[in-house]
Amino acid sequence: MTTAPLTAILIFPGFQLLDATGPASTFEIAAHRRPDLFRQKLVAPEAGPVMSTSGVAVLAEGLPDPRTIDTLVIAGGEGTRQARFDPTLQVFIRATARHCRRVASVCSGTYLLAEAGLLDGKRATTHWRVAPGLQRQYPNVRIEPDRIWVRDGQVWTSAGITAGIDLALALVGEDGGEELSRAVAQELVVFHRRPGGQSQYSALLELESPQGRFAALLGWMRERLAEPLGVERLAAEAAMSPRNFARAFLAETGSTPAKAVERLRVEAARALVEAEGQPIEAVAQRTGFGDPERMRRAFLRAFGQPPQALRRGARSA
Repeated sequence: MTTAPLTAILIFPGFQLLDATGPASTFEIAAHRRPDLFRQKLVAPEAGPVMSTSGVAVLAEGLPDPRTIDTLVIAGGEGTRQARFDPTLQVFIRATARHCRRVASVCSGTYLLAEAGLLDGKRATTHWRVAPGLQRQYPNVRIEPDRIWVRDGQVWTSAGITAGIDLALALVGEDGGEELSRAVAQELVVFHRRPGGQSQYSALLELESPQGRFAALLGWMRERLAEPLGVERLAAEAAMSPRNFARAFLAETGSTPAKAVERLRVEAARALVEAEGQPIEAVAQRTGFGDPERMRRAFLRAFGQPPQALRRGARSA
């Protein structure tokens, strides 16, 4: 009987529990259906109980021979601050990358890949909260902070915590096909599958303030992106004069009404560009930009790339 390829999930003191157990559960369910595809181990610098940030300890094996690993998945968590400088781990990660088929990280586990030099010149993502610091410390990495997961060659990276499940489902899909990935997602009772290019966070949530004075208006705006949404119309919907509305909206949301409309439109347009494959012209009309050139300029301001580049990136992710 042929032994299934080994997936090693690397943890360390201070790892985030769901970063490891989310992918582990995904691979476990996949292995029940296709035992020839997945065999997994939780591994750590030292064998034995490894304490997570939640206070729950997980029993791990010691580091295996890098030549025996097919897929390496690195968890994130507060412990990455120390773990990324652990010489034993760095030697292990680099050696594994030379022999294995693919390496992956969840959340701030990206730091360990970056420290190992495996992300130099590559596209990668991580939890949006730590993305700016990662970019400052590792300027050769092409950080895409609003992605759920990113694949660049043999290296896969994902956003925070639950995005590790999305990443694992993508890996299952690559090995066993979309039907297997879908069946695993159904067993996990999770969405199959959030596309890699889906934003980590919503512009609507960012614009809402704790007071929520304009929460209903923001929802109303998002439902009418294809319509004219000038200050006068928004002020009328809020039952305010245009001048008072513009001042109050800026004070509460930190954005002018015009910028808020653009953010909502560009978020909706990106989802359509990446997920549905509609013509760019149709997306521009549907989301209220009117013409593709206006939408292109908005994409460059928001993402630093035109719609066509994001579409190509989503298809290759």
